[in-house]
Amino acid sequence: MQVQGETSVNKLILLFVFDKMESALSEQTIVEMCTAGNNWLNYMDCMELIPKLLDDGFICRAASLEDEPLYTITTDGRESLNSFYINIPKSIREEITAFVKNNSGNLKTKQECKADYYQNKDGSYTVFLKILAPAQPMLELKFVVPNKKTAQNIYKNWGNKASDLYSAIYETLVD
Repeated sequence: MQVQGETSVNKLILLFVFDKMESALSEQTIVEMCTAGNNWLNYMDCMELIPKLLDDGFICRAASLEDEPLYTITTDGRESLNSFYINIPKSIREEITAFVKNNSGNLKTKQECKADYYQNKDGSYTVFLKILAPAQPMLELKFVVPNKKTAQNIYKNWGNKASDLYSAIYETLVD
């Protein structure tokens, strides 16, 4: 990667985010983190740079079971970042590092914990809950509940409670 101009610095910013997060990221997570959440990049630049980094071989698609692909930094991406990271303004590097330190757990949980619900013919609701891992789901649950309010509560609480619930189920079944 020849560093020249704003586009190259923006590519480096994205690579730096991938490197600091140390996990595969969805496009939605990348865009939210880099644009609306922090203003490191504008929305259009971010949306244009992801396919460019993919074409250049600096990021690649990771195995994903969801409709939305996950991306991760490649060896070439890390080498390029290591060679040119000094071109990223120090203040942005520090912001990204601090943000990742404070938020990476929540971002990973948001990506890994999926929930959905729908109404059944009899008026009850079915709630689907998943914890995703890169190769396959770690946990999938399906509940039939009597009403929409219960379905919505389960849906809202899943992201915050998934890890604890997984641990409790695992420990109960293994012991």
